[in-house]
Amino acid sequence: MPQSEYGVIEVWDDFLGPDNDLTWGTGTVKVGNLGFVSVNEGSFEWTIDEPGGVLAITTDTADNDNAALFAGTFRPTDGGVIMEARFKQAAVTTGAIYCGFTETLALGTPVMPAEFDTATMTYNGSGGMVGCVWDPDATTNRWKALAGDGGSVSSNASANGEDDNSSGDAVNDEWEIVRVEIGPDATARIYHDEILIDTIASAITAGDKFYAVLMIENRSSAASTLEVDYFHARGYRDWSV
Repeated sequence: MPQSEYGVIEVWDDFLGPDNDLTWGTGTVKVGNLGFVSVNEGSFEWTIDEPGGVLAITTDTADNDNAALFAGTFRPTDGGVIMEARFKQAAVTTGAIYCGFTETLALGTPVMPAEFDTATMTYNGSGGMVGCVWDPDATTNRWKALAGDGGSVSSNASANGEDDNSSGDAVNDEWEIVRVEIGPDATARIYHDEILIDTIASAITAGDKFYAVLMIENRSSAASTLEVDYFHARGYRDWSV
């Protein structure tokens, strides 16, 4: 049979397998079809007062603790990559969120690829990243589309991200949808709530390998809760070897 029948590599999770009161420690575990890594301990709960399968992730209580759902790695040059997630935060002032692709993901002590403080975006990842960030430490709160590489902004991207001025601020307990696409030519498209925020040419190095991630990081000394309805990522197989 032809190779192309198995050319797509894909992960999808709708979180339909409830397992309440599941706690985790530091390091990497598996939840559903996805990997999961956190700085400190916390817990998973499957939300049963909403239909369709919802995973609630509750972090530890230390400031700057973070936790990430992830899958990968994917390489854009093999045919392009996409990821999309639907999620909400119980209290949007307590945690920053990053959703998208990142080349850098420490599978012991993960760090937000990018974060926004006051009026400045900081690019923490040493590799490429394309995604959308919400950070309550911003003076003016907006979802921001971004692209970076090598610890700084990509040459064709806005240094402090591109604001989503259509959808407005994040709202407590309100669903958000973020979709990120990177073509084999490294052109990135970042959407929030089905609105295209930014298109960035040569956003990353397309031959690098990327994780799809959804990450939350505390912005106070209190636990944060991120509820996830679904997580999807897709790329293509490397047939060159």
